[in-house]
Amino acid sequence: MEVDTGASVSVVPTQIYSEVLSHVQLKKSTARLQSYSGERLKVKGEAVAPIKYGMQQSMERLIVVDVSDKPAVLGRDWLSNLKLDWASLFKVDSGVFDVPEKFPQLFAEGVGTLQGYQAKITLSADAKPQFHRPRPVPYALQQKVEEELNRLQEEGIIQPVENSEWAAPIVIVRKADNSIRICGDYKVTINPYLEMDNYPMPNAQDLFASLAGGRFCTRLDMKQAYMQMRVDSSSQRYLTINTAKGLFAYTRMPFGISTAPGIWQRAMDNVLTGMPGVSCYLDDILIVGQSEEQHDERLHQVLERLSQAGLRLKREKCEFKKTRVEYLGYVVDEHGLRPAEKKLAAIRQAPEPSNTTELRAFLGLLNYYGRFLPNLSTMLQPLYSLLQKNTSWEWGAKQAKAFRQAKQNLLESDFLTHYDLKKPVRLACDASPYGVGACLTHVMSDGSEQPIAFASRTLTMAERGYAQLEREALALIFRVRQFHKYLVGRSFTLVTDHRPLLKILGPKEGVPTLAAARLQRWSLILSAYQYNLEYTSGVSNKEADLLSRLPIPVNVVDLNEKIYAIDHCEQLPVTAQDIAKELQRDSILRQVYEYTLRGWKPNVSTQLLPYARRADELTIEDGCLLWGNRVIIPTKLQGTVLQEIHED
Repeated sequence: MEVDTGASVSVVPTQIYSEVLSHVQLKKSTARLQSYSGERLKVKGEAVAPIKYGMQQSMERLIVVDVSDKPAVLGRDWLSNLKLDWASLFKVDSGVFDVPEKFPQLFAEGVGTLQGYQAKITLSADAKPQFHRPRPVPYALQQKVEEELNRLQEEGIIQPVENSEWAAPIVIVRKADNSIRICGDYKVTINPYLEMDNYPMPNAQDLFASLAGGRFCTRLDMKQAYMQMRVDSSSQRYLTINTAKGLFAYTRMPFGISTAPGIWQRAMDNVLTGMPGVSCYLDDILIVGQSEEQHDERLHQVLERLSQAGLRLKREKCEFKKTRVEYLGYVVDEHGLRPAEKKLAAIRQAPEPSNTTELRAFLGLLNYYGRFLPNLSTMLQPLYSLLQKNTSWEWGAKQAKAFRQAKQNLLESDFLTHYDLKKPVRLACDASPYGVGACLTHVMSDGSEQPIAFASRTLTMAERGYAQLEREALALIFRVRQFHKYLVGRSFTLVTDHRPLLKILGPKEGVPTLAAARLQRWSLILSAYQYNLEYTSGVSNKEADLLSRLPIPVNVVDLNEKIYAIDHCEQLPVTAQDIAKELQRDSILRQVYEYTLRGWKPNVSTQLLPYARRADELTIEDGCLLWGNRVIIPTKLQGTVLQEIHED
């Protein structure tokens, strides 16, 4: 076992349990575990196992977890009963496990300060000062805004100013931990007048060429990257924000400045100059080595440079010494470079059409890229037959075969182009009543478009309640954030078939004061990019239209992320007491409660079958039914909870 004094419990993977400890009875466990990086571990159960160490013998608790390629871990719970001979233990030293100990300043709390560099902001000659009044802050957030302004001032990120010709209103964004982030709406002040930084962003192909032959990879992620760079004193006046507490100027590079990517990239290239096997794209650094020794040497050299430069890393986002990592939308390993599976997942996992509207969307995409597919019309004949007049919808074996063959041919063709920073990029997005889809393309020299990646997903129940305007805006944000590495730091075109978004999310439009909170947040997210928003008719938006009408179903993780949105509320819409009370009034859940408490009867009604199949996973806490870490909410309360989540 690997001794880990940082682990609170001792764990063993299911494979080792089945090979070594299958004779030890496995019981249900109430333990809820997560890794150092925050990833939840699936607990299969626990056992009391006989252990022997030297002359010592004991019976100790052992948690069985569903993981692969991981060692068994001896944690602190065993150390209270076992007296280990620490001097005789083998030391596991891969050269990277001790990174946080060797470079504690890199992973320290707070924001780092990049030494020797300052951001300078230059405006065009025709720039006219823009001064905006502070926007009203909701009463419920006023105290949090004041506390956040005090924190930023104490950390030296902002400083008060008495007067300024420039002043941007603030936008308040809630974070997952119910705290807030304050951002300036620079779209209405300096962004239209900024002289763009001409520093060239790295070419993806050049980056990957420098990584060829690497067997071991480490990926480092910066903590609040731009905030680690100080702003030149002469430029701070342009970054003034107007709040209820007065005027404040940023002393660090804030989020939302469109020239920030170029300024930051220049600084990082200088910090890491002359280092082989190392590539940096904005806040992502990749280190590769052909051997463990070479990898570890390069990694420590990079960490030394970053430490001397005063930078900070986000520990939970870093990946140390992996045989494969995903970087800029590609999988990098010793065999070379290949597109990440998720680039094609939207097509690969697209379900069969269930009506003529969905079928037309699918055929539209195939025709759009038909020049890459031989014998297209012959292949699709069974599908076109369903679109003829006076033909009823009947999806049979011929149609299913044609659908699968068309998808397979599309996936196996080499129509997916490599990402190239020198070619124009377009991101077409669309929303249907039940899904959102997007297609990222390059505009080729002949004016044609060739796809880089596809994406789609279904809408959650809360999102299906959005107005059409919000669904279309969600489609834009959905893939701008997903394709962030492709889009940040360069100019691109966003394409929508919903004309009202041009006024709300246009690059030169301010965040509308009366717009819904989510639209304000989304507009702020877009302000950090250099984009044009273009309208096209729905008929011309074939590729995104297909993906929104045949979206990939949202998986459990996606749903959980949406459910967790309830944590953003000021207070929960219902209490545990409310749930317990209504649970006893619900005729079905009351029986489930009793059966969970006293055991299931051999024969249960049809209504109880869904719960019976999960009987071993149901528990009771404070009078509430739990399925894993999820509360089963009675029907009467579901509307209240979902409405609160939707409004938030």
